[in-house]
Amino acid sequence: MKMYFYYGAMGSSKTANALMTRFNWEDKGKKVALLKPSIDTRDGADIVKSRAGLMATAKLVFPEGTIQEALDAPASEYDNIIVDEAQFLTKAQVDELREIADEGTFVMCYGLKADFMGNLFEGSKRILELADSLREVVTMCPCGKKAIMNARYSGNKILYEGEQVVVGGNESYIALCHRCYKKGTLDLDTATTFTVPMD
Repeated sequence: MKMYFYYGAMGSSKTANALMTRFNWEDKGKKVALLKPSIDTRDGADIVKSRAGLMATAKLVFPEGTIQEALDAPASEYDNIIVDEAQFLTKAQVDELREIADEGTFVMCYGLKADFMGNLFEGSKRILELADSLREVVTMCPCGKKAIMNARYSGNKILYEGEQVVVGGNESYIALCHRCYKKGTLDLDTATTFTVPMD
């Protein structure tokens, strides 16, 4: 089967898409596993929640663990394995997902491509290298242009240095176009995230 990567900037409805995909597959009687890296604790240890309010319980993938260890049955028994926040996976975990797809299970990864500095995450880099299909989930910058940067900010200042992984939501990050990202400051009164319909 195939391995897919649905990527986009923050606020582009990646998680909502993941949860809707899970529902659609299960509604057709398919066996689906919803996974997420344990590092993402924003909405609870094992909760996947979209900004639109959709939520579900997920199986946790730990940094030193394997995908198979996160599942409650052999991977081959699943029709689809969906991974939210897949950028936080390790290279070895992505390699394992690739093997699972090769053996006959659909694998759908949802996540960010790059961090707040514009650098690839380990997980997203490896998924980009191995996925059969790359599909961008588009969102807009407050200025109306396509957002491609996951800007980290404090107050109204855009941050360009720091640890790669600092888990946060709208209070710490905003999706911006590259031009707005380079400005260094935000107008938080008008900083609203808009979602653009996908093709």
